[in-house]
Amino acid sequence: MDDQQRLLHGLKKGDKEVFEEIYRLYYAPLCFYCLRYVGDMEEAKELVQGLFLKIWVRRQELKINTSIKSYLYKSVHNYALNYLKQEQVRKKYRIEKEHLPKIASENGLHNLEEKELKLMIKNAILMLPEKRRKIFELNRFEHMKYNQIAEHLSISVKTVEAQMSKSLEFLRKALKEYLPAFILVFLSIWHMLN
Repeated sequence: MDDQQRLLHGLKKGDKEVFEEIYRLYYAPLCFYCLRYVGDMEEAKELVQGLFLKIWVRRQELKINTSIKSYLYKSVHNYALNYLKQEQVRKKYRIEKEHLPKIASENGLHNLEEKELKLMIKNAILMLPEKRRKIFELNRFEHMKYNQIAEHLSISVKTVEAQMSKSLEFLRKALKEYLPAFILVFLSIWHMLN
C-alpha cells in the first residue's frame, strides 16, 4: 500500500491521526493556491477549512480516483470558482453573504451526521458566557473584524482578541471528544453550515 492509499484508507476509516496528517500536509499549500483565485488570504483560509470539514463529514462517501493531493487541489479550484460566482452575485444585487447558497451545502449535504455536528457546535457556543458569546457571534456569524467589534461594543481590540481566544479554547475542550482537535479551526466557517 503506497502512502496515498494509506492516507485514503485511513481517512475513510475515520482515523483522526490520518486526517490530521492530511490537514498538516496540505492546508497551507491549498490556502496559497486558493489565494491565487480569490485574492484574499482570510477568504482562502475559510474556503480551505470548509473543504476539510466537508471531507471529514463525508469521509465514508468520498470517491477519490486520483491522489488525495489532486483531489484536494481540484476541490479547492471548484470552491474558489463557486466563491467568485457568489461574489459577483453579491456585488450585482447587494445581497449579504449569509443569504447566498452556502458552499458547504452545494452537494445537498443534509445527513444526520451534519445535523449532529451543527447541534454540538451550537450547544457548545451557547455555553459561553454571554459577553464572550456575543463577541464570538459578531466575529463568526456577522463577519465583523476585531476592530469593528471593539468599536461596536465600546471595548478594546485586545479585549476582543482575548475573549475570542478564550472562546476557541473553550470550544476546543468542549468538542474534543467528538472531533479531531484541529477541526475546531473550522468553527470559522460555521456560517457555511447554517
